Amino acid sequence: MVSAKMYELGTKKSTIRTIFEFGRKRAAEVGEENIFDFSLGNPNVPTPDFVRDAAIDILQNSEPSAVHGYTVAPGNPQVRAALAASIKARFGMDCAGKNIFVTSGAAAAITSCFKALAETGDEFITFAPYFPEYKCFVESVGAELKVVKPRPEDWQIDFDDFDKLLNAKTKAVIINSPNNPSGAVYSEQTIAKLAEMLKARSEQFGHPIFLICDEPYRELAYGVDVPWVPNFYANALVCYSYSKSFSLPGERIGYIVVPNSIADFDKIFGAVAGAARVLTHVNAPSLWQLVVAKCAGKAVDITPYERNGKLLYDGLIAAGFECVKPQGAFYLFPKALEADDYAFCERAKKYDLLLVPGADFGAPGYFRAAYCIKTETIERSLPLFKKLAEEYWS
Repeated sequence: MVSAKMYELGTKKSTIRTIFEFGRKRAAEVGEENIFDFSLGNPNVPTPDFVRDAAIDILQNSEPSAVHGYTVAPGNPQVRAALAASIKARFGMDCAGKNIFVTSGAAAAITSCFKALAETGDEFITFAPYFPEYKCFVESVGAELKVVKPRPEDWQIDFDDFDKLLNAKTKAVIINSPNNPSGAVYSEQTIAKLAEMLKARSEQFGHPIFLICDEPYRELAYGVDVPWVPNFYANALVCYSYSKSFSLPGERIGYIVVPNSIADFDKIFGAVAGAARVLTHVNAPSLWQLVVAKCAGKAVDITPYERNGKLLYDGLIAAGFECVKPQGAFYLFPKALEADDYAFCERAKKYDLLLVPGADFGAPGYFRAAYCIKTETIERSLPLFKKLAEEYWS
């Protein structure tokens, strides 16, 4: 009667969403101020004034049909040119409007790339810890996701394990830096080594292995540089979203960069366009296309996230937790205080601390805490984390 797979995906909610909904019910019982919800990566920093001002200006002074009407499938040509100019100015890459496909957020960008590249029997590789939706996105296009084991000492790449998974069926590799959930930023050395390996294996297998870069947290980096991957590897596709940098998750606006250097540019861009057509990811919201074009490349204030991250990190370390200090995004990924991270997160609920088990991200024994919440909430949560830890120590 219906697709069993789609029914399963539609009725079995993600752990993150399940915890978030639990928090809403619990808040109704004990009060919002008594819930310490670290589950959802929903930006709490207000949308920048320049974004609001751009939207108001466009709504008041632009032709309504241009603001609310259809654009061509890859996006408004003027918007694509503006985004390309920003990329060229920031990263020194030869980029024009023809290299940009505007999408309804990062998920649309990623799934369009997966659909564009996947053929029967293909494998995609990613690195734990990873965004859980990659698995269902990859499987939805008929490919298989392989996962490289995590490297907990710094959350960089375990290249030995990666080398074991690379084979002739590998179509693409997926990276997410700054990383959700670890907050790690892949270093220039990591990216250079990854590029070197992919070049060698592409030659060995007789076909390009593509590198899909999922970068919605690019601007949320704390004192470190985030390498621009196409400058290291020719066959890289970059997927970007303004959800995090501009605090616009509900507006669904982002893009795909298809560099000139990619193998058979016309075929790849055409496949991306075809995938977006099949997945109905064409004509991203016209108003928000115009807004991000006006705001592209503008600096955003990330100090609230940096402050929250330091506060939570220092507090957990003081309470006895082990954690790699995040370099970007707005997540901490500490080691759970018992091997069963699900049991640990259930125990944390006794203190109304809502945390996400690391197993969902391919890293059992850890947990994710999203610190894109009120600073006051983090401050009031720290004594509860200490009490939770003391339970284990006693």
